[in-house]
Amino acid sequence: QMHCDLRQCIISMLSLGCHLPSLPSSPVRAQHILRKLLSGVCLSICGRCADDLFKGIQSSDAGVRCDSLKELASVSTDVTFAQEFISRDGHLLLVKIVEDSKESNVIMTHTLTGFMELMDHGIVSWENLSSVFIKKIASFVNAKPTDASIQQVSLDILESMVLSSHSLFLQVKQEVTMERLIAHLQVTNQQIQTKAMALLMALLQTAGDSDRQEKPALYLAYSQKLCILLQNIIHSSGSVQDEMAHYLYVLQSVTLNHLEPRMRTPLDCYSQVSYNIINFDIRYFILHTTKDSSANSLSHERRRSLCAKEFKKLGFSNNSNPGQDLVRTPPGLLALDTMYYFSARYPDAYSRFVLENSSREDKHECPFARSSIQLTLILCEILRIGEPPSETGSDYHPIFFSQDRLMDELFCVCIQLLNKTWKEMRATQEDFDKVMQVVREQITRTLSSKPTSLELFKNKVNALNYSEILKLRQTERLHQEETLAPPVLELKERLKPELLELIRQQRLNRLCQGTMFRKISSRRRQDKLWYCRLSPNHKMLHYGDVEEDTENPPIETLQEKIPVADIKGLLTGKDCPHMKENKGKQNKEVLDLAFSIMYDVEEYSLNFIAPSRTDFCLWTDGLSVLLGREMSSESMRSELEILLSMEIKLRLLDLENVPIPECAPVVPKPPSNYNFCYDFSQTEQ
Repeated sequence: QMHCDLRQCIISMLSLGCHLPSLPSSPVRAQHILRKLLSGVCLSICGRCADDLFKGIQSSDAGVRCDSLKELASVSTDVTFAQEFISRDGHLLLVKIVEDSKESNVIMTHTLTGFMELMDHGIVSWENLSSVFIKKIASFVNAKPTDASIQQVSLDILESMVLSSHSLFLQVKQEVTMERLIAHLQVTNQQIQTKAMALLMALLQTAGDSDRQEKPALYLAYSQKLCILLQNIIHSSGSVQDEMAHYLYVLQSVTLNHLEPRMRTPLDCYSQVSYNIINFDIRYFILHTTKDSSANSLSHERRRSLCAKEFKKLGFSNNSNPGQDLVRTPPGLLALDTMYYFSARYPDAYSRFVLENSSREDKHECPFARSSIQLTLILCEILRIGEPPSETGSDYHPIFFSQDRLMDELFCVCIQLLNKTWKEMRATQEDFDKVMQVVREQITRTLSSKPTSLELFKNKVNALNYSEILKLRQTERLHQEETLAPPVLELKERLKPELLELIRQQRLNRLCQGTMFRKISSRRRQDKLWYCRLSPNHKMLHYGDVEEDTENPPIETLQEKIPVADIKGLLTGKDCPHMKENKGKQNKEVLDLAFSIMYDVEEYSLNFIAPSRTDFCLWTDGLSVLLGREMSSESMRSELEILLSMEIKLRLLDLENVPIPECAPVVPKPPSNYNFCYDFSQTEQ
């Protein structure tokens, strides 16, 4: 294998017209010298290419300029070339072309694309750009009749500016109007929609708390208008693309996280506002039904006693000072907000809840306040309020885009569901935690079905009553449970090696099919893709950059390769080199998807970020098999359990309803003689 690598280095240098020096006898040292020489040659070639393109871009011939800029957009993805071109102030030449705006749309598209590719390497700071350039890029986005390709790359450039620094965020926010970005979401071009959505999310995420508090009404109005528009996009298109799904998830997270300050703030028992809400708004119905002409003549002690009884009917744990129930965070003041919204928005349902439970026996009444506080906490956990959006997340709820106040409306539906479930379970105060677990399961299962409207959610969650939950639990338990009899356990152990070999072959076959990986930086989600696959003979890993529309590229098109024999190790998570480089910038989800293979004598690495946890498990298992190690992913364990379960059930079909003994039957004593045996030898004669 070492001689093969030496041959490749020599062929590469000869093809570039290089003179080969005398090499040492050691293959390792010879290969090291050749690679250094080859690196220097490539640097020289990149320098010559940068000079040629730099001159071509300044040519008086429009055709030459167009061809040079088109080639620049293609070769700028190489970091070595980018360094050479930028060292000649080539990026400033592109900036001048944009600022002058004298070129055709085709040339301008190539110019912006090349500029974006150069800036992606992080060699030059975005903050060095002039305000004239920023305004010109913003004008491309704000202009109505313009080339779609120019708008697409302009949106991409503005997104990178917003994410790079707060000062650029302020400039872009001033130049690009929210109305124009929302208008871009109404076009039929999905690429424009996605890029506009990316810039919108960058603006919303970069805006600090102070920016949101300056104009909260305007900010909320834009969010609501955007949600209505995105609801139409979700329903009109057959399937939402991965990038758009991610931005929908980000918008959902950012918007719901506006509730975090209320969730983290405990109730101030001395606050007059909170006092009025609890004593007059939430307690209004009780006051209305118990008020009489002698109420004003009651003594202070009698009035306090009456209030304590009323707060007990409302389900507060601390009857004398109900504000103490809302001191715990989370849910803090958010629980008070949801209770007030329910009592004001649906007064009939609220009064029915309170009256119904106040007339029950003490041990069977459902405490409204205590239930509301716990339900608000459950909804915060299910909707992940307070958690920052993930770089790779795409799990959004379509119902979010159909409601202006999702949290409040969900609470109003679920508090009535809680009362219904309480009655179905015939619960008492001691069963409070059990009821809340069932309600959490009802909400989670219903949201996982992706209802598109509040009405649909309401119908589904009410249909999923307590008896249905019990049936689902029993069905899942039957699927999960296995007989624990020793004979069955022994049979499992005998079947494991065969099934593990089956999983190993499946992993290797999956590596041979290959996977498309996305290059993700800590700055922004990039659209660059690359593909990696194992050769059919399991001796080479082939990889290379591909276009987004490419599906299962032939192995011949993947120019880079790594011999499996050179792979020295497999690293995952924070031990990976590309995770160490961006230490402190990667969240847990990205760390869970990262893995690297170390190869060659100089410890080179090929770094991956899997598109999903499933792909991560498939690749780490497959690479472990290639390295002769044991598979250790949770996916492998899950599949092994499923295969074992299926195989056991198939083998025990004939023993259905037959009890399997704990121990094997006792072997009887041998007989005193064997005269009953049949003599086959006589029959043969």
